[in-house]
Amino acid sequence: MHPKHNILGIQVSSISMTNLLADFAGFIRSGNKASVCITPVNSILAARKNAQVLAIYNNATYTLCDGVPVLWASRFLGTPIEERITGLDLLPALLAFCASHNFSLFFLGASPGVGDALKAKAELLYPSINIKGVYCPPFAAKFEKAENDKMIAAINAVQPDIVLVSLTAPKQDIWISENLAMLNTKIAIGIGGAFEVTAGLINRAPLWMQKAGLEWFYRFTQEPKRMFKRYFIEAPIFIPLVILQKIRGSK
Repeated sequence: MHPKHNILGIQVSSISMTNLLADFAGFIRSGNKASVCITPVNSILAARKNAQVLAIYNNATYTLCDGVPVLWASRFLGTPIEERITGLDLLPALLAFCASHNFSLFFLGASPGVGDALKAKAELLYPSINIKGVYCPPFAAKFEKAENDKMIAAINAVQPDIVLVSLTAPKQDIWISENLAMLNTKIAIGIGGAFEVTAGLINRAPLWMQKAGLEWFYRFTQEPKRMFKRYFIEAPIFIPLVILQKIRGSK
């Protein structure tokens, strides 16, 4: 098992992309199930306010470090996380991984047409890739039982090895937690907005901004109205809380 480190009460996985994908192969071949949450700063802060989300992140098989501030915090606290693994990095790696190992995928969520665009892009890049299905549910804060049953049935009809869920966090993580036991799949991953970026519908920040921890600023310039609260109201709370955890932890 990989180690996990405490960041504001959330147990964040310390693992490399290489070892994560190797673990995925093990789950698929063994028939065991795994849940994967991807946690940037806003997800960690949301979990502090919601006991259900906190429990989901702390009980997930993998709770990945998405965000340079989370990586920095782990180092500051003296428990460095091995690697930052964002949804935007994981999805392209997964496409190549599944194509080379003949593992199958299912795309659930995002806006209408996005999953189909991602499927087309993936099949262009990897002609042998096995994408068993795409399903885009209607937008809802919580799905009605009939719609939820329809989502489960669509997945179970084709039995993919991996289900990628793009419903935004923490909604996607709650959905996986509540439904994984009923899904005929091995791995369910809350992948966030990676569908749009990987499909080429939205640009990602330049590499230098990613490495400098400025990817958030690039995203803000792309969607200022949607991202303002996340980056300028919620995120500034993170650093003082990490400092407080360091002080308390040193006593």
